[in-house]
Amino acid sequence: MIVVTTPTGQVGHQVLASLVGAGEDVRVVVRDPARLDPALRAHADVVEGSHDDPDVLKRALAGAESLFWLVPPNPRADDILEHYLSFTRPACAAITGQGVRRVVAVSSLGRGYGKDAGQLTPAFRMDELIESTEVAYRSLAMPFYMENLLGMAGAIREQGVFSLPSRADRVLPVVATRDIADRAAGLLRDDSWGGQESVVVSSADELTPDDLAEVMSEVLERPVRYRQADAGTYRSAMERFGTPAWAQGMVAMGEAQNDGAYDAELNAPYTPAPTGFREWCETVLKPAVTG
Repeated sequence: MIVVTTPTGQVGHQVLASLVGAGEDVRVVVRDPARLDPALRAHADVVEGSHDDPDVLKRALAGAESLFWLVPPNPRADDILEHYLSFTRPACAAITGQGVRRVVAVSSLGRGYGKDAGQLTPAFRMDELIESTEVAYRSLAMPFYMENLLGMAGAIREQGVFSLPSRADRVLPVVATRDIADRAAGLLRDDSWGGQESVVVSSADELTPDDLAEVMSEVLERPVRYRQADAGTYRSAMERFGTPAWAQGMVAMGEAQNDGAYDAELNAPYTPAPTGFREWCETVLKPAVTG
């Protein structure tokens, strides 16, 4: 039995679809079962509730071999570290208590950075807590999600611009969520691995934000330019969507990326994720902007 958390999220629902398509026995933890894809729900055991609830996790992990773990983002959190830990502490207790053998979790690149990395730092604390259980563990280490650009589809369409805190002349590593899900599902289906490792999941692209704008312009057949947001502007923009603590975490994450938080892992050998940025623009971004 494989247990999937966040089965309605942008990564979790793709993990679930892949596992169901492969004929695996799957159980999901979900707050609102009505939000599940009916075609997938028909093939999954459903445990209703939140995966920060010890009782829910105990029921979900009973008899389970493997767990897909993802802490959902919460822009309303007043303490971004405690938000991660409030999910991970009961998960660790349930992993140990129910004898789960393998865990695959969504984390981030930059664990060896050694400084505050804003929103990324709580993910690294999550990794440490799960590793302390001694369960076989694969921490998926990702950079910037290509899908984050979908939130700027309107600005790209109406103004021909997208904005991030990233330096315009510094490579911004990217990954498509479908590649994260595929890597996670592959590990969950494989019962041969053990130990604890970080797995880099990043495309082969080496593009700066200016380069991303050029690719977008070519695919969309309209001018697109990149505009770097300064820390104050970016913080103000993020505070429209979440708490000051959450917004500051976003700012600090951008600063860490600009400071090379991802460099060490990406300079070491790894197998690139298959989806390139141009392909993603053609299949995902273009329909969102032009449709």
